[in-house]
This record gives sequence, C-alpha cells and structure tokens, in this order.
Amino acid sequence: MGITVQALTYYPVKGCAGTDVESARVGAMGLEHDRTFMVVDTVEGAFRSQRVLPAMAAVRPEVVDGGRALRLSADGTESLVVAVDPEGEPRPVSLFDKPVGHAADQGEEAAEWFSDVLGEKLRLVRVPDGFDRDGWGETPGKVGFADAHAVLVVSQASLDGLNARIEAAGGKPVPMDRFRANIVLDGCAQPHDEDLMRRLEFKGVAGPVELAHSVRAMRCAVPLVDQRTGLRAGPEPVRTLATYRREPAYDNKVSFGAKAAVVREGTLAVGDAVFAEWYENGAPDPRRPAS
Repeated sequence: MGITVQALTYYPVKGCAGTDVESARVGAMGLEHDRTFMVVDTVEGAFRSQRVLPAMAAVRPEVVDGGRALRLSADGTESLVVAVDPEGEPRPVSLFDKPVGHAADQGEEAAEWFSDVLGEKLRLVRVPDGFDRDGWGETPGKVGFADAHAVLVVSQASLDGLNARIEAAGGKPVPMDRFRANIVLDGCAQPHDEDLMRRLEFKGVAGPVELAHSVRAMRCAVPLVDQRTGLRAGPEPVRTLATYRREPAYDNKVSFGAKAAVVREGTLAVGDAVFAEWYENGAPDPRRPAS
C-alpha cells in the first residue's frame, strides 16, 4: 500500500490546541495558519508554552472568516472573537531567550482574555507581514513562531512502538496529540522511519509538496501534558522514551518524530501518497547520532 498521510493538524496559537483538517496549504513556514499567533509576557515579549503553562493545551483557537478573525474558547470562560490585525502595534518578541524580531500585537481584548484564562499578564501577537526567520539543521528552511522548524512529522508506527513499550511496563498508552505533530504518516515499515527520510514528496490531486529533513525532534515536558485537560499527566511517555531514545549529541534529550523544512510549496491532503528519499546506504544512521 505504501506510505500515506494519515492526519494533518495546524496549531493557530503556539502552545494551544490544534485544528485537524482534511487538507492544508503548505507555505515556506509550514501549514497555513500554523503557529501564526503566540502568547508572550508583557515585560520582555518572551513566549509562553505548555512547558510553563500546561493549561494552554485546553485553550481552543479557531481560525474563522478566512483568517480574518480568531475565535478563542476555554472551559469556564466566555469565548472571544478577535479581529486579526496583521499590522498591529509592533512588539519585540523572543523564543528561548533569543530575539526573533517584532510581532503584531492583537489588542487589549485578546490580552485580557489570555491573562484571565492563564493567570498572568500576557499579550497575543501575530506573525507580521514580511516576517523572515531562519530555521536550522540539515535543511534550515524558514519558520514562523514554531520552535525552530516549519513542519513536524511523526509516523503512526513510532507511536505504536512507543505504546507497546509503555504497556509492556504496565503503563497506559498515550495518544498522538501528546506530540503535536503537523503530519502523521501511515504505512511506515518500522518505528522512527521518519528519522531516515531525507526528502519527502507528497503526491495528491493538488500537486506535489516536498519537505527536507532538518533535525530529529527533541522532546521536553510538553508530551507529559494531557492535551484535552491541560493538566500534567506524566511520567509517560517521556519515562519510556528515555529508555531507548536518548540522543547523546543533544545533551541526552529524548527524541520522537522529525522536523522538516518546506522546499516545494503546495497543498497537502489526508490520503496523499508519500515518496521518501531514504538515508543513503553507508552513511551514518541518524538514529545513532555520533557522541
């Protein structure tokens, strides 16, 4: 049958709930609407994520009116529809203590809503027109407000392999949403085959899209968060990943999934066929990084 696209998800607000779609336009910075918005503090413009505020997972953003508005919802509070302002007041922002330029502030109502829901003074900002930020890795590409890469790819085989290990140790399996992937692949022969794919070509009715490998996805505390409730639910899956997915080249962090750059823009759809250019024979296996 071969490899196909099983699921597509974009995350309108970095750190908040995702939106599953049957098809998605893919631009230089990833799936359309993915991490277009970001929540930052009011002092330094430092980003907020589930690493610090796990309750962000239970905030449900919805892109409406063709991207001209954003509906924000969370249990226990009234929803808010924000008129998107791509030319909002410029606000300096940073990710991981590194300045990434200026973002467009989305106004007082959005700021108050997030501050009330998450319990600290916050602002909502948007990727401004003309934003230009480089990724890094084997193929750097461009990136918006994602951590450092345009697209995160995970295979169902990787999750199945992980959950088999968790259950063998007496734990409960975890859902795919713990890993906040943009593209989930079906049909991979082995867990973590996505680590070995240097190029991915997606062929569907809308024409080809191509991605190129950037780096394996290093994992922090976010997979410990229940994405439905916004509560920490660890120690799985990180405890089990630590038994077989530690990466010496990355300070012994654990990896799961692969991050990629967009090298040919287009439209993806669930069910699209995927053709992979594999790591060449005789080259180092990226699942065994050099120490």
